[in-house]
Order: sequence, then structure tokens, then C-alpha cells
Amino acid sequence: MAHGVDEDVFAQLVDTVDRFAKERLIPAEKRVEQEDDIPEEIVAEMKEMGLFGLSTPEEYGGIGLSVPQEARLIETLCYASLTFRSLIGTNVGIGAQGIVMDGTPEQKDQWLPGIASGDIIASFALTEPDNGSDAGGIRTSARRDGNDFVINGTKRYITNAVRAGVFTVFARTDPDKPGADGVSAFIVPADTPGITIAPPDKKMGQKGTKTSDVIFEDVRVPVDALLGGIEKLHMGFRTAMKVLDRGRIHVSAMAVGQSQRMLDIATDYALERKQFGKPIGEHQLVQGLLADCQTELQAARALVRSAADTFDREGKAIIEAACSKYFCTEAAGRIADRAVQIHGGAGYMVDYDIERLYRDIRLLRIYEGTSQIQQLIIARRTLAQRAG
Repeated sequence: MAHGVDEDVFAQLVDTVDRFAKERLIPAEKRVEQEDDIPEEIVAEMKEMGLFGLSTPEEYGGIGLSVPQEARLIETLCYASLTFRSLIGTNVGIGAQGIVMDGTPEQKDQWLPGIASGDIIASFALTEPDNGSDAGGIRTSARRDGNDFVINGTKRYITNAVRAGVFTVFARTDPDKPGADGVSAFIVPADTPGITIAPPDKKMGQKGTKTSDVIFEDVRVPVDALLGGIEKLHMGFRTAMKVLDRGRIHVSAMAVGQSQRMLDIATDYALERKQFGKPIGEHQLVQGLLADCQTELQAARALVRSAADTFDREGKAIIEAACSKYFCTEAAGRIADRAVQIHGGAGYMVDYDIERLYRDIRLLRIYEGTSQIQQLIIARRTLAQRAG
């Protein structure tokens, strides 16, 4: 492996996270659902374990996992509720990776140590009220004014905005260039005057995760807030796409972790629940549901690991990451549906974990590029490869 941590050290880390997920996080899931927040003592434990710095290079205080290692560790963590992963997700992934990949040395020194420790939460402000999948249609503007830029606009569904210490904000710096070409990325401290963070959204699932609108009104930042410096002016969209590429592998791993959990729950229920004088797991139609779940889970796990290896080897994996994100999240939706079906009426009841997991998993097919966007990426790349 070209980089990442030593395999023996990594194996110990996976074992630690596995125990933490099963012994500490899963017992806290119902409390998180009721309180719509993560208990502070769990936040502190996650900081202590270094989970906020999984993908931050070691020289900035992180653990410095490779992409394949990150995928395996996130799969392990996501055996527990996706809410816990959401807390660290922006620091490990989209909120911080832009700085890791394209930041100037000064920007890395300023922000990455705090991000790695979890003392600073990083947020990724890309989506807007009228622009989600069409990130090239960004309307938030950043107007040059002497040695500053002045940012105006609204961002929507921004994960961890209420917790954020810093935002990576995407704004149009060239109003004459439509689409992706006139967009730049800025590193903006959350306490900069003119930023308003709306109350957290109420969502179908993943209670305890925090997403909010973030409003920028004449937010003034210096030129050196440009991610990567002035030479990266108008190149923010490229940064966003690189960040999302790696992020899609991360989301794939989340889907695999949750799929394993849902299959285990459904299998346990099939062993315990009796109908017609025997456990329902002995009925062939239930066995068919379990077999489909297991097969898709195995395929999903193999696909995400293959995509992660490609990214690690080549520094990008555009079609592989899109295939992985598309298949793994759609498969997780089907596994959730079958797991509810195996439970029968009980699967629809709040008393059973599968009802909550069924709601939580639905979001994976939407964020970091909807399934339909992945289909477009995959198809266009496939056509382009053959056309030469």
C-alpha cells in the first residue's frame, strides 16, 4: 500500500471501533433518536479515539488512513446508527478533504490540526435552495472588492452547520461564466460577520444529525481565504468534484456497514420467530429474502473495496466511485425493505430497530450525488471511453 497506517496498527483500530460501535453506540441509539442529539460524553469519546482525524495526514495530527482503510473503518463504524458517523463525517470527508487536497500550506497549518482533533468541525457548503444535483448552477456570489471578496447567498441542507467552526463555501466569482467554470471555493470561519445559521432541519430519519440553511449576507473574507490561493480562482468546482469522488466511496462503505447490521437483525428474527410450528428462517420464501440480502451485501462490499483500491492507486476513481455509490446505496435500500418484510407487522413498529434503520438508510441514495446523477456519470464515462 502506497500510504496509510501500518496494517497491524490498523487492525487494532478496526477492532477498537468495532467494540465501540457495538458496546457503546448501539445501546445509545434510542436515546439519540428521542433527544435528536448525540450525548456529549460520546462526542468526547469519539474525539479521544481520533475519529475526527481519520483521513487527515499525520503531520497535521490526524491518523492518515488510506482510502481503502477509511472505507473499511467507516463500514465498521456504520454497523451502528449513521447519526454517529455524521458527526465526524464532514471532518473525515467533504468538509476537510478540500483543504487536504487543494489547500495552501498556510491553510493546512491553520485548519487541519483542529479538524483532526475534532475541536473544529468543518462543513461543506455547496448545495443551494435551487441547486443540488446541478452544482454548476451555483447562485451564491463572491464579488471582488479590493483585497477582499464579499459573499452573498443561501446554502441548504448543510451538514453540521450548527456545530461548524469553518465552512468550505462554493460561490460564483465570475458572473459572466455560466456553469462550473466561474465557481471558486473559500475557507470561511463560522464566526465571520454576516453568517446566519438557521435552526436544524426536521428530517424523516437520521435523528441527531444536524443540517441547516446557512445564509451569507455581505460576508467579507480576505483574498487568502480562496481555497488553494489566488491561482485557484474559478477552480472551486474541480475541488468539489475531487472531494465528492472520495466521498462517494465513503458513502458506499456506510451503506455496507448498515446493510450488514440490517441483515444480522433480520437473520436473528428469522431464527427466533415461529410460524406454522417452526422458525420462519426454515421457510423457503424467507430464505430467498435472506439469500438476496446476503448476495447483494457481498457484491456491495467487494465493489466498494475495489473502488477504494483504484482511488488509492490512481488518485481518482470517477466511474468506479459512481458505480460503487449507486450500487451500494440502492442495494442497502433493497436490503432494508426485505428486512422489514421478514419482520412482518413487527417491522413497521417503532419498538423494533429495523423501522428506524429503514428510515435512516433512505437518505444515502440522495446525498453526495443522487442515484440518477451517478447513472449519468457512469453512462457518460462509459460512452466516452468507447468513443475514445
